[in-house]
Amino acid sequence: LSADPTQYDYLAAEDTEATRVDTDNLDALIRECSRLRATYDIAGITGFSGLDESVYATVSKLCRHFDLPGPNPGSIERCYDKFTQRELLAGAGVPIPAYRLAANARDVENAAA
Repeated sequence: LSADPTQYDYLAAEDTEATRVDTDNLDALIRECSRLRATYDIAGITGFSGLDESVYATVSKLCRHFDLPGPNPGSIERCYDKFTQRELLAGAGVPIPAYRLAANARDVENAAA
């Protein structure tokens, strides 16, 4: 499943195909996985991240929906956001290096000062 199946043209050599689906839409992914599940046994779901690690949260939600092995969606949501992860660790008393959240250039300058 891919938002852009042309990225996976090499699959044709393996007699496999990529299916276009809006990978940012959980309901669309559930519908497509349900359609595939009617024909194939789905043993697990995985994903490949690029610049955005949120794919892991989506995969965990799909695994939970289809009662497949996978990580807890809430844990993934909290961990892929590094700022939230650091806040949770600090709140639990886990030693972590100093950090700042910078949303713009001014925040970066202030954090570096």
